[in-house]
Parts: sequence; C-alpha cells; structure tokens
Amino acid sequence: MAKIATRQAYGEALQKLAETNKNVVVLDADLSKSTKTAEFKKVAPERFINVGIAEQDLMGVAAGLSLTGKVPFASSFAMFAAGRAFEIIRNSIAYPKLNVKIAATHAGLTVGEDGASHQCLEDISLMRTIPNMVVINPCDAEEARQAVMAAAEYVGPVYLRLGRSGVEEINNADYKFEIGKGVTLKKGDDATIVATGIMVEKALMAADLLKEKNIDVRVINIHTIKPIDKELIMKAAEETKCIVTAEEHNIIGGLGSAVLEAIEENPVPVSRIGVRDTFGESGKPADLLVKYGLTEVEIAQAIEKLLKK
Repeated sequence: MAKIATRQAYGEALQKLAETNKNVVVLDADLSKSTKTAEFKKVAPERFINVGIAEQDLMGVAAGLSLTGKVPFASSFAMFAAGRAFEIIRNSIAYPKLNVKIAATHAGLTVGEDGASHQCLEDISLMRTIPNMVVINPCDAEEARQAVMAAAEYVGPVYLRLGRSGVEEINNADYKFEIGKGVTLKKGDDATIVATGIMVEKALMAADLLKEKNIDVRVINIHTIKPIDKELIMKAAEETKCIVTAEEHNIIGGLGSAVLEAIEENPVPVSRIGVRDTFGESGKPADLLVKYGLTEVEIAQAIEKLLKK
C-alpha cells in the first residue's frame, strides 16, 4: 500500500468539511500547495483566505473569524505556526478559548532537506503548555482524517501536528478516533511502548523485534498529547515492568515528559526515545531518523536495557 502523508489526509478532510460544515473557513500563509489547504480552495474558494507570509496575522484573523461563528482552520509549517505566531496563539486564541484549529504541517525531522531552520522539534512542548489547548499528533492518514473531523466538532482551540513525508497506514476505515483517548495497538505484559505520530509505526516494528526474543511488549498510540489518556498510561505502568516513549520531537517537554507527569503517582522505569536536546540538519528523512536514533532498533534496545535493570 502506498504511503500517504498526514498533510495530504488533512487536505482530503478539509474537502469533506467544505461540504458538511458551511461554517468551516480555511486560512493559509502562502503555503497552500504544501499544507494541502489548496484542496479546500478547489471546492470552496469563497471560504479560503491566503493572508500572505504573515503568520501572526494568520492567527489573528482566525481568532476574529471564530467570533463570528465560523470554524477557522489556520495552516502553515509547524515552525512558523507554533513558533512565529506563539504569542498570538496564546493571548488571542487560547486565553479567550476561541474556536480556532491550528493545523501545522511539516513538523519534525522528516521535513528532511529543509534542515534545522524548518524542522520544528519544539511545537508539542510549546502548545501543550498553553492552557485550553488540545494537542493532537496523528500516526497515519486515516487517523489524521478523523482527527480533523473531530477537531471541527470540538469547541475550543486545537493544535493538529501534521507531517510532510508519507507514512504507512496503521488504521483502517473501521478505526474510531476520539480526542483524549489513547489506543492499545498490541497487548503485552513485559514492557510498554508509548508512541505518537510517525513513531507509532516504529513502535510496532520494535515490538516485533522483541517478540523474537520472547519479550512481550504492549504498544500504545497516544495521538492526543493533551489531554493525555492518563488512565491508559497508568494502567500500563501498573501492569508492565517499564515504559519507553517514542516521538519525533525533542525529548524535553514532549510526549516523554507528558508520560512521566502522568505516572508520577506510580513511577516505573522510563526511557525516552526522541531528539536529544539538539537541532536537526538537512538530509533524507530516513537517514535523519537513523542518525538521531528514532528507529525501531533504538526502541527495542531501550526496552531490553530497562528490563535488565
């Protein structure tokens, strides 16, 4: 099956929303072909606004539109959406709890050749520290489509993290996405891998590697970083010997930090797989994941190391 980028699924979902929700409007900062908001423009040009290369204005206009009863989706690359427009998101969207959806594409190392200036490895941390903000990081195209639809129904600010590169399909059409509810993809009693985004696929691959060594691993997909499914994570902490988290993000402030906070009342050994407090660099996405240790091999090795302790 061909790999599909979550940003492509975002564009497809917007087209569907154009038909089903007449209050949805889409805004972009002159990147509509890359963010795939151009798909919405094709079917509802009267509800599409290109604000130009002005990300703070993008968020401010989205905030204003929400006050008229519209459901705005504001898109740009994650580095610009979460980074350049942070103060507007905080004070003009999240503080008054406005109904704005921030769909940030091209997140993480897999932006590839665009390099460190565009590889946003801090956005989950930034967004989850803002009160009232929901943070969603889908693992594949099907989850992304459903997450967009769920965000449109949710009343309040949402940050959707989307990727540039194609990813394998993990979920089928029978899958049911729910904000704030993690998904157990594989049962296991020895250890748990808690993953998000593109690392969910790597987590499943790591579980297969460990199965060959008679290590039974539970795999949990945490698509919603905030509000995180504390109950599901606590259950894993109680029933398995250790937890490894996996994310395409800085280990500081991201999924790993959120999991550690969730299990503070019942701590178990935890190891975090992610970018270790450094910037990225230009390169092929697959090569970058290997160089920065974001592979199934590193996840499996982290599990083995914790179990030996």
